[in-house]
Amino acid sequence: MMTMGTFRASHGFFNTRIVVASRRCALLMFVLAMPLRTAAAQEPPQPETRAAQIEQQQAAKVLRPYQPGKVEQWLDWAESTLTTGSGFHPFFISAYSGGGFTLGAGYLKYVSPYNTFDIRGSLTFSGYKRIEAEFIAPELFGHPLSLSVLGGWRDATEVGFYGIGTNTPQENRVNYSFEQPYASTQLALRPGRRHWLLAGGVEVSQWNSGPSDDNVHPSIEMVYTPDTLPGLGAQPVYVHTQGTIGVDTRLAPDYARRGGFYGVTFHDYTDPDSQFGFGRIEYEAIQHIPVLREAWVVSLRGRVETTSLKDDQEIPYFMLPSLGSGSTLRAFSSWRFRDRNSLLLQAEWRVMVNRMLDLALFYDTGKVTAEASDLSLSGLRDNFGVGVRFHGPRTTPLRIEVAHGDEGFNIVFGASSAF
Repeated sequence: MMTMGTFRASHGFFNTRIVVASRRCALLMFVLAMPLRTAAAQEPPQPETRAAQIEQQQAAKVLRPYQPGKVEQWLDWAESTLTTGSGFHPFFISAYSGGGFTLGAGYLKYVSPYNTFDIRGSLTFSGYKRIEAEFIAPELFGHPLSLSVLGGWRDATEVGFYGIGTNTPQENRVNYSFEQPYASTQLALRPGRRHWLLAGGVEVSQWNSGPSDDNVHPSIEMVYTPDTLPGLGAQPVYVHTQGTIGVDTRLAPDYARRGGFYGVTFHDYTDPDSQFGFGRIEYEAIQHIPVLREAWVVSLRGRVETTSLKDDQEIPYFMLPSLGSGSTLRAFSSWRFRDRNSLLLQAEWRVMVNRMLDLALFYDTGKVTAEASDLSLSGLRDNFGVGVRFHGPRTTPLRIEVAHGDEGFNIVFGASSAF
């Protein structure tokens, strides 16, 4: 039987439950009503007349231009300065491969709505120097015909030479220097504005080779003589003509995420003194395979170079096909392997980080031979590495890579894509 005390306690308990439940219901109704009150508070006042109502509807439909943030504004400025902008711009191309990190600048001016004139120069810490001027007409006379006229001078102070062949010891390095004035013009035609490419050009230059003042490696004339090394001490003048035929489906040669290039280029080096003339043929295949809507790209390249002699003339050692640089065997020193013929195979996996930066893993392998028939897949030298590329929509003004091979590590600074 329930006592009076028990009944009072129970009655108080029920009252407490009722009060708590009431408070919870009130809180729930208040929370549910908040969006309605907020929406009502944010709802703009209704116009009093029909004309005002029409004016308010038209104002709501006005499209306002997109306003980029500060970071995007900086990226736009950097992209324009490095790749497409006119006026002053950086210039990272060395006088010759192997000069080390390069600093330079140029000034580009539009001389018509499409044609440009660019004067630029660069300098390395090892004393490599380059200055040149170039006129480019991307659509000559309104046709798919581009014209380039280039003239300049360059000076390389300590170019490495390791001997002839793929198996030369690294310790055999000697250095030489050269300076070269040059002038060239080139035409490129895309018939019907399609993928076919026809190109041709002519260059006149003089190679003034000489000793090197490098204190680390001996100068080349201390180890070789003109009898043991063709071209030593020579200063030939070359009339270099070339012609290319190929299929090019890339959006741009210096930066592409899809498409490819398949072509052959014929070179003729004529020496007016008939001492060092020769011919060279270059076969090249490049393919970029997009993955995940171009977020990843698998890039493949194969290249074969062969040379031929003219009568009893010789090929100077500094004009032989070579491997070892920032765009061939990247773990090896520039011009590490030289001979009359070369084979190069490369693969890259590139990942887009943002619109201006790519990361890449790469693998290179290749060899040089005295005979073209020896260009097989045996006896190849190889390397692998990782790198970053700062690029625009069509160019790669800066590429930094670390590569490793059987001769150790090598850091590469490049002012263009590897391929």
